[in-house]
Amino acid sequence: MRLRLPRWAAVTAALAVLAGAGTWTAAASDDPPPVHRADRVLSVDGVRLDTSYFTGDDSGRRPAVLLGHGFGGSKDDVRAQAERLARDGYAVLTWSARGFGASTGEIGLNDPDHEVEDVRKLIDWLAARPEVLLDKPGDPRVGVTGASYGGAISLLAAGHDPRVDAIAPQITYWNLADALFPEGVFKKLWAGIFFSTGERPGAAADGCGRFTPELCALYQRVAVAGKPDDAARALLEARSPSAVGARVKVPALLVQGQSDSLFTLAQSDAMARTLTANGAPVAVDWIAGGHDGGDRETDRVERRIGAWFDRWLKRDTSVDTGPAFRVSRTGGVDSTDGRATLRAATADRYPGLTAGTTAVPLAGGPQTFANPAGAAPPAVSAVPGLGGGLSGLSSLGVGLSLDFPGQHARFDAKPQTEAVRITGTPTVRVRVTSTAADGSAVLFAKVYDVGPDGRQQVLPAQLVAPVRVDDARTGRELTLTLPAIDHEVEAGHRLRLVLAATDLGYASPTVPATYTVAVESPLTVPTAPGLATQAAALPWWVWGLPLLGLAAAAALLLTARRRTAAPAPDPELLAVPLQITGLSKKYAGGDRYSVRELSFRVEQGQVLGLLGPNGAGKTTTLRMLMGLITPDEGEIRVFGQAIRPGAPVLSRVGAFVEGAGFLPHLSGRENLDLYWKATGRPAEDAHVDEALRIANLGGALERAVRTYSQGMRQRLALAQAMLGLPDLLILDEPTNGLDPPQIREMREVMIRYAAGGRTVIVSSHLLAEVEQSCTHLVVMDRGRLVQAGPVAEITGSGDSLLVTLAGEIDDALVEKTAALPGVGSATRADGGLLVRLDGADATALIGELVRLDVPLTGVGPHRRLEDAFLTLIGGGSA
Repeated sequence: MRLRLPRWAAVTAALAVLAGAGTWTAAASDDPPPVHRADRVLSVDGVRLDTSYFTGDDSGRRPAVLLGHGFGGSKDDVRAQAERLARDGYAVLTWSARGFGASTGEIGLNDPDHEVEDVRKLIDWLAARPEVLLDKPGDPRVGVTGASYGGAISLLAAGHDPRVDAIAPQITYWNLADALFPEGVFKKLWAGIFFSTGERPGAAADGCGRFTPELCALYQRVAVAGKPDDAARALLEARSPSAVGARVKVPALLVQGQSDSLFTLAQSDAMARTLTANGAPVAVDWIAGGHDGGDRETDRVERRIGAWFDRWLKRDTSVDTGPAFRVSRTGGVDSTDGRATLRAATADRYPGLTAGTTAVPLAGGPQTFANPAGAAPPAVSAVPGLGGGLSGLSSLGVGLSLDFPGQHARFDAKPQTEAVRITGTPTVRVRVTSTAADGSAVLFAKVYDVGPDGRQQVLPAQLVAPVRVDDARTGRELTLTLPAIDHEVEAGHRLRLVLAATDLGYASPTVPATYTVAVESPLTVPTAPGLATQAAALPWWVWGLPLLGLAAAAALLLTARRRTAAPAPDPELLAVPLQITGLSKKYAGGDRYSVRELSFRVEQGQVLGLLGPNGAGKTTTLRMLMGLITPDEGEIRVFGQAIRPGAPVLSRVGAFVEGAGFLPHLSGRENLDLYWKATGRPAEDAHVDEALRIANLGGALERAVRTYSQGMRQRLALAQAMLGLPDLLILDEPTNGLDPPQIREMREVMIRYAAGGRTVIVSSHLLAEVEQSCTHLVVMDRGRLVQAGPVAEITGSGDSLLVTLAGEIDDALVEKTAALPGVGSATRADGGLLVRLDGADATALIGELVRLDVPLTGVGPHRRLEDAFLTLIGGGSA
């Protein structure tokens, strides 16, 4: 008789013979109890999985948690969360999925036969641990969580392994085919990012990387054809949680992102409906951020996941797991740090995406527009990674969107008489006719929030709904389901339905055709009336303040196409980069001016430092300069052109903002190319090589951005701002977070840029750096101009004199100098003696020094910029 070991025992035996099977190490932590980590390698079918196992000092058995990472990452990305869960009494196992981190193997996109089977082996291993709580032999009490790629594996594990007891998937997919091929349209930009992320370091750019051959063939086939085929859909669906959805019956906390054009809210809606129908306890949480950036609310989400596992793994019925449905909404700005605040809207049941609908009539007859040859130039909605989360700014009235004339139809509703909150998926019925040879059409539907002036429009969450229409030669009716959003349309604003022929993120037919679209029904808008919203932390009139840099980036992208009326140019100022005259701004509801009667002028070739303490009005001034807000009084002229939102002259302005968003797995050059393409301007106007030469990135430009140091990221962001070689460059805290050598490099970049006859304005709190890099200064305090002029003029007007000496002098002579009448103090300084006057003048001082036989070689004014700045603003803090 042959004895057969249980599967978990076989895995344990395999681990014992692996070299470097791991040792217990204490993970550094200031919070008791300590966390222990053991790093081990698990061999599965010839593939080596790199794992880490975390436990606290608790005695006895405890539930376990498997913690997966996102696509392109590794187990190291989730270490902090693993340690937190271990401190809370869980045994936590993390691992790098096949093809990622130190694990070997090929990426199978959560193939049930490989990645999902790997998770089953990890559960086997947990079942053999003496500290893990068992429901029965070989069956550990285990939960699974993770984000994106790791979120999908939690759902798949629950569908394939009945030993999983609870899950908490985050920002992930239910049906990967629907996510990458929505309504039969190829999401080419996100798909390209997926496959570039899987590239092997140093391998040829064959588009396959570490992917399995069938996935490589799928991508290449669909990318060339520009549309998915049945085989591609079938392959991705087989590796999706939806394939085993009927078997997922464990408690599930579904966390999905509102700022997410990759895995939309519709994906979590499908999860929630299926799991609820299965009888599983389900809670749904819509966070502010997502794959397109924004606030991922990491601390809050991890606390809620911990509570979820406490309830369903520790079986603690006293734990509050939170509401059945929660959505994060922008609640204003934290006045202490300028950050956007979030408030929650909650309900005791998940409302779905169509609750509480109301009909909004749309005006306009049938409209005809063109699909251009080559599908170029494309309209712009979401651009993954661009601007570090621009999609999250729509609730603040800022957005990045672009629709080209003649390539879209639009239908407007009447202005809203009262505010309406859209929560879910709007729908509308349309009739589409196509002149394409096969009668098909690809359309991109979106609903804008249009301001009272009729020009300013915001695309909520930067989301668009693609749809492929077949057999439309003689016309075809269909119902369009718009993207799921949570967005408030204020009173006086109106909704605008746009159907475009192209979109940057998707593949469109390259053969020119003409489409005609007619609206056949009102726009149906869901309002989810059962939601209760927390009170806003701050009044609405401060909502526009946060995230200046991201808003500036969005505005600068739009200026290439948007046009607004402006006063006639001033011919006498055509060569003047900037002139501000009588500028004033008071925010609505405020009791004081943010900027008051500000006037100054900047000339070509200058590097101007904009200084002032917190609250001085610098941010407001820059926002008005970039056309983001309108002054109450006065005007701003850039090269003689008056600044208005979207003014054409803003195309001559570049802006660098702290924390520029880049796609980490693309190279520096690819990030710059993507950014410039989004502006819609000709490629030859980018002057990429010149910008890169000034930024001095060297060979790093071809490396993935994830390998960059902070200084290199700052220089890449500066190169991005310099694309097109703008004549006026605005830099907001460009040296923030850099070490001294990196600061020096950034200073040299600014000086080189201005040396070409262009102009730089830099706002910074590093006064010593400003003193070395700037030629001129503007000092503001409480909204007003305090002083403007050359740096030397401002720093040289103090009451300190530097006495240069021919040689060293003893301490007694220094003390005698300090005791002279009219002298406040005398101290040694680099280059001589620093003397602070207290009533005496320079002539009298020189006479006294000669009388004392001090070997002076010169006397001149000396004052650091810091001294001058503090004197000008009365000692405030920068």
